[in-house]
Amino acid sequence: MMSTSADAAEVTVERDGHVLLMGLNRPAKRNAFTRRMLAELAAAYGRLESDDDLWCGVLFAHGDHFTGGLDMLDVGAELASGKFDAPEGSRDPWRLDGPWTKPVVAAAQGWVMTLGIELLLAADIRVASRDARFAQYEIRRGIYPFGGATFRFPQQAGWGNAMRWILTGEEFDAAEAHRIGLVQEIADDGPATLERAIQIARVIAEKSAPLGVRTVFDSAHLAHECGERAAIERLRPDIARLFATADGAEGIQSFIERRDAAFTGR
Repeated sequence: MMSTSADAAEVTVERDGHVLLMGLNRPAKRNAFTRRMLAELAAAYGRLESDDDLWCGVLFAHGDHFTGGLDMLDVGAELASGKFDAPEGSRDPWRLDGPWTKPVVAAAQGWVMTLGIELLLAADIRVASRDARFAQYEIRRGIYPFGGATFRFPQQAGWGNAMRWILTGEEFDAAEAHRIGLVQEIADDGPATLERAIQIARVIAEKSAPLGVRTVFDSAHLAHECGERAAIERLRPDIARLFATADGAEGIQSFIERRDAAFTGR
């Protein structure tokens, strides 16, 4: 996987043009989440959302596994209290504190357990390696998924598919994850999975207008939260606003000149 000089960090953060690469970095512990790791990932998501020059994020994991879930010895007390402290300026990596304006592409390999599935559900596009193994097994530990799976899994995979795996806690493979829509693509191995996720993120950051991407997010979330009619009422005002931007003018000019647009986010 990607190398980094920030070996001490439990979440590595690296800028690649307009893309922010966020890497889970406890490979010796199968990237099980500690309080520190949760805080560092929240800070990385905060940076992605607050920096106007970042247009897309990539979430991935160093090592052989995406995550084995929570390190219960480290986070058990906070979990029991129902409170998690996060640094100032951070954002919830499970994206339960919307609204959000930047897309995230996730790459997962090896074990993708419990809150790892919920991180994928919170991302917008997911790529998994062929060896990935998934389990939403909180039910077998006397608790339940508290990072969004109870509503996002049924929304994205269908009620029966979600209940099949949430209520049994059984393990399923990448082919099943692809069948039910938990992941959109399958790659041969971990490095290929990350490479593909970065390719997708670069297409979004380099070919798509960032103001257009934000408007897509707004429209889709508005329809989900308030219904189609609320989104429909915004369609024509939104397109008029986008045409009035510098990126809108650049998009039209690039079409006339038959070239790729050079968007600036203005």
